Amino acid sequence: MKSKQVLTLDDVKKIAAAAEAEALKNRWAVTISIVDDGGHLLWLQRMDGCAPISAHIAPAKAKTAALGQRESKIYEDMINNGRFSFITAPNLEGLLEGGVPILVGGEYLGAVGVSGVKSSEDVQIAKAGIAALGAA
Repeated sequence: MKSKQVLTLDDVKKIAAAAEAEALKNRWAVTISIVDDGGHLLWLQRMDGCAPISAHIAPAKAKTAALGQRESKIYEDMINNGRFSFITAPNLEGLLEGGVPILVGGEYLGAVGVSGVKSSEDVQIAKAGIAALGAA
């Protein structure tokens, strides 16, 4: 039987706090979403002033990154480069930059999805959150 690491509530709170700190430092109003390796929602936080739609987009980005075990930007790039049929991929709705997988000790534990500012800034926030774990 293989042992498997999982995110604890303390881990999720660390990620969320660091992501929020990065957003606040830059005065960005965003929604921060954290999911487990199956794409199940563990955390959702919509900051004051963030558009309501971001509460749907951030978890979709996180789920896509978790299930694909790669940044959601990869799918956006595939579609933008002409592989339009990929938009029909089952169970993937967040085919936009802003979802980043959480990789610890070579294992994918989940993902962070952020929505509300430029996609590259969403990624910056997600990676700041993940960095709080000391993940690599």
